Amino acid sequence: MKKKITLSMCLVAFALVVAACGATGTDKKDASSTANSSSKTIEAKTVKVKDENGEVEVPKNPQRVVVFDMGMLDTINALGEGDKVVGVAKDNLPKYLSKFKEDKFESAGGIKEPDFEKINSLKPDLIIISGRQSDALEELQKIAPTLYLSTDSSDIWNSIQKNVSTIGTIFDKSDDAKKQLDTLSDKIATVNKKASGSDVKTLTVLLNEGSLSAYGKGSRFAILNDVFGFKLADETIKSSTHGQSVTYEYILEKDPDVLFVIDRTKAIGGDTSKNGLTDNELVQKTKAAKNDKIVMLSSDIWYLSGGGLESTKLMLDEVSKVVE
Repeated sequence: MKKKITLSMCLVAFALVVAACGATGTDKKDASSTANSSSKTIEAKTVKVKDENGEVEVPKNPQRVVVFDMGMLDTINALGEGDKVVGVAKDNLPKYLSKFKEDKFESAGGIKEPDFEKINSLKPDLIIISGRQSDALEELQKIAPTLYLSTDSSDIWNSIQKNVSTIGTIFDKSDDAKKQLDTLSDKIATVNKKASGSDVKTLTVLLNEGSLSAYGKGSRFAILNDVFGFKLADETIKSSTHGQSVTYEYILEKDPDVLFVIDRTKAIGGDTSKNGLTDNELVQKTKAAKNDKIVMLSSDIWYLSGGGLESTKLMLDEVSKVVE
C-alpha cells in the first residue's frame, strides 16, 4: 500500500515538473516575442528634419503620404516612392504629374483649401504642404505630422537642394537624391555658363487676365537669373512674391532680347480673353518679338510647381533652348 502511495506521489511530482517546464517554455516564448516586439518599437521609426518652422519629427519611410507641394510630389516620384502617396490636390496637378490623377490616388482637396475630413479618412503617416496651405498647418498637424518645405527666393538653389535632401532622408533615399542633385547641378552649370557669358538680356513677366507683373533677382521666378544665369533687361525690379506691376509700355521701354512669359490664368483658369500679349502692338516692337524670342513658359510647372527634382529639370530644359 505504501509503495502504491509513494509511486502515485512520484507520478504527481513528475507531472508537476513537466507542466512547470512547459509553462516556462511558453513564458520564454512569450517573453521573447514581447522582447522582439518591443525591439521593433524601439527601432528608429521617426527622423528629425528641419522645415520652414524649425525641427520637426516625422515618420521614417512613411507608407501613406498626402502631398500638396507639387515640387515635393515630383521629388518623391523621382526617387521611386510615388506609390507611397495616397492623396493630392488633383484639380491643380501640372500635366507632368498626370500620373497622380489615377483613381488609386485620392483627392485631398483644393490647392488652397485642404479637405480635412477626407485627409483624416486617408489616415496618412505624413502630410507635406507648401506656402499655399500654410494657413491650414495647425489643423493638418492634428491629423498627422506635417512638413512645410518652402523655397527661399533669396537662395533658391541651396534651398532646393536642402528640400530634396530632406525628402531623401525621410524615404531613406539620400544617396539617390544626392546623385540626382549632382546631375542636375552639372546641367545647371552648363546653362549658366552660356547664359551669363552671353549678351542676351531677358525680362520675365507674369500675365494674369491682362495685368502684368515683372520679376527679377530674389523674386518668385528668380531661378531664371540667380540660378540659370540669364541677365536682366532691368536690374532695378523690386524683389516681391507677387512681382512688380508693369505695363506694355514698360516692356517696350526695357526692350528685352528674350521675353519669358508665365500665364497664371492658363495655369489656374479664368478669363484668358485679355491675355493676348504676343499680339500687343507695343510688344511687337521689341527685339524679343522681332527675333521670335517670346518664350511662353509652361505655366502649370512655373506657377503651380517648382523646387523639385523633376520640375527644376523641366524648367532648365525649357529655357536652355534660348542659349543653345
